[in-house]
Amino acid sequence: MPMYEYCCDACGSRFSRLRPVAERSVPPPCPSCSSERTELVFSRTSAGESGCGGRPSGFS
Repeated sequence: MPMYEYCCDACGSRFSRLRPVAERSVPPPCPSCSSERTELVFSRTSAGESGCGGRPSGFS
């Protein structure tokens, strides 16, 4: 199973989950605040972005 990275829109926390490919788009609850407002983002190692939102550094 691949590891996916998510960002919480409520508290800004980033977290990873080991999940089946078929479940990657299903937002898991945030482990910090339990919010359901989470989204899949690019991995820091593959894109080098900063903050939540999954945008690479230097892009807007």
